[in-house]
Amino acid sequence: MAKLFRAVIMGPPGSGKGTISKRIAQSFGLEYLSSGHFLRDSVAANTEAGVLVKSYVDRGILVPDDIITRLMLPRLEQLSAHSWLLDGFPRTLVQAQALNRLVQLDLVIILNVPYATLTERLSHRWIHPPSGRVYNMGFNPPRVQGKDDVTGEPLVQHDDDKPEALMARLRHYKDVAKPVMDLYKSKGILYSFSGTDTDRIWPYISSLLVTKLHTQPTDSFQTHTPTVAE
Repeated sequence: MAKLFRAVIMGPPGSGKGTISKRIAQSFGLEYLSSGHFLRDSVAANTEAGVLVKSYVDRGILVPDDIITRLMLPRLEQLSAHSWLLDGFPRTLVQAQALNRLVQLDLVIILNVPYATLTERLSHRWIHPPSGRVYNMGFNPPRVQGKDDVTGEPLVQHDDDKPEALMARLRHYKDVAKPVMDLYKSKGILYSFSGTDTDRIWPYISSLLVTKLHTQPTDSFQTHTPTVAE
């Protein structure tokens, strides 16, 4: 790819960002960067930022903007010669402004999925914590119930994926994400896709990327696979 291309994908928990991101990466050759991967790597490596992240995660508290940016920006600087798609960062306006000072984005994709669909997906979502692989008992179950396909280790359901916590979690996302979306809309790089079925949304996203990247996708996708946690 002659010109570097940097994109961000946003959407509420359960919107299908992991599935769409994987398709974009495989079809258009963008490197898929997940803030969740970076967070898990830093915690596992016991870095200074990782220790701070773990202290918040263990208490069930959102990691502050300054710690997230301290972790993410150096990793992105290391990829200055790469084209990439970033999932999970920025989540807040402060994070978006920090990212804006580092790199100029070419595209921001927003996934809009109705609350009813998100609630249905999340209430059936189980996760393999060490890897971030996600399963849905309705449409993407593990081969063995309660076990990760790759390692055979137990799957867990996050407390905030349980019905009683979902609405508060989704409202919080909406409140925090709106200023970020407004920022990218003002820059003319925000594209929104709405629907309840990832397979129906995907062709429109693929068509947009064909236009933006001036290239044809290398793969077509018809089935669901385990995705990265969002």
